Amino acid sequence: MMHLLRLHGVCNENPLAPIIRSLGLTLYRTSGDDSVLYDHDLESYTLFDMDGHQVPQRLVKEVGDIFKKILKETERVRDAHADDMSILQAIGLVLDKHPELRQEGLAYEVLQWYICRMEAWFAVDADMISLKTWDQEHVLSGGHGLMVQGYDHIIKALAKDIDIRLNHRVTKICYGSNKAMVMVEGGRNFVADAAIVTVPIGVLKANLIQFEPKLPKWKVASISDIGVGSENKVALQFDKVFWPNVEFLGIVAPTSYACGYFLNLHKATGHPVLVYMAAGRFAYDLEKLSDESSANFVMLQLKKMFPDATEPVRYLVSRWGTDPNSLGCYAHDVVGKPEDVYERLGAPLGNLFFGGEAVSMEHQGSVHGAYSAGVMAAVNCQRHVLGKLGRLDKLQLLPLRSEIVEAAFPLQISRM
Repeated sequence: MMHLLRLHGVCNENPLAPIIRSLGLTLYRTSGDDSVLYDHDLESYTLFDMDGHQVPQRLVKEVGDIFKKILKETERVRDAHADDMSILQAIGLVLDKHPELRQEGLAYEVLQWYICRMEAWFAVDADMISLKTWDQEHVLSGGHGLMVQGYDHIIKALAKDIDIRLNHRVTKICYGSNKAMVMVEGGRNFVADAAIVTVPIGVLKANLIQFEPKLPKWKVASISDIGVGSENKVALQFDKVFWPNVEFLGIVAPTSYACGYFLNLHKATGHPVLVYMAAGRFAYDLEKLSDESSANFVMLQLKKMFPDATEPVRYLVSRWGTDPNSLGCYAHDVVGKPEDVYERLGAPLGNLFFGGEAVSMEHQGSVHGAYSAGVMAAVNCQRHVLGKLGRLDKLQLLPLRSEIVEAAFPLQISRM
């Protein structure tokens, strides 16, 4: 899961759009193109302080405008410094130069909440986000939205008639010019003409898969030079709705670490569900708690806001940072990363190809980035295999479920 049920770029240019259209899936738009919150607008929210008092919306908007000015000024910091630095360090330099942008009291806490939302976008703390590239991502037009029915329908459509083996943990990959062999726990081997590696960047960084021959130094360096963040969710289902009909509920605090927010899935889906979001170091710290303790912690936040809040009928807690199949959520640019790191990560090695969101040069951390990188790896793999067989005349773009790609009906978008 990249972002919970989210589609970043509600537009026909999104490579997933044809599939979404053909399946008739509904999107719920959560932001426009210029949202300072990245994936949520300020038109539908309620913020509270740590004591449960509601923050005046006028103040939130005013601080939001100041946050935009601060981020704009970080561009000047970037132009003035040849070496990269973190966005948090750059914000500090901006505030030193422009003390009129500093905030105090409740306004300061609201500013920390904006930083918290920025950290949630990258799934890491602001002191780890690269100033050089934080705003260089190519974001598709159309704003962002929630996949109301989730991604399950898309996955099933793409997986139709494909031999997929579940619960096969890969331990070793042997590759070369002729054959590739994949070894899994239990001793079983699979042999093929080529292999495509799409495991999460966290798994590659942990060296959980042995490669033979060993990956060259430049490939190992590319894996090391890409960061991986974590964003966890605590989903709470209730028997009834006791919160306002807004898209999200935020918590402001003296530090971005202590800030947080809930997505209101009831507004988009009709189900009485709130999802608490935690990113960066806080996401990893949350994983140190049991599921019950995590849910209790989140309920303490809710009961401060809504003293009459009922207990959840069930809850679900994610643990992406410690899950051995992910070891994090998605890639991010570390401070001072080499410019060609994504090209090196995605470069093939003989009959070994690489896909996944971390390989996407412009859309890391997104499902459509993972999808398009996978398509590219498949095309390159096809070219390699056909070349070995002397049948390059048969080379064409893989159909990749062409029967569902060409669809004439528009994206179904709702705003409740």
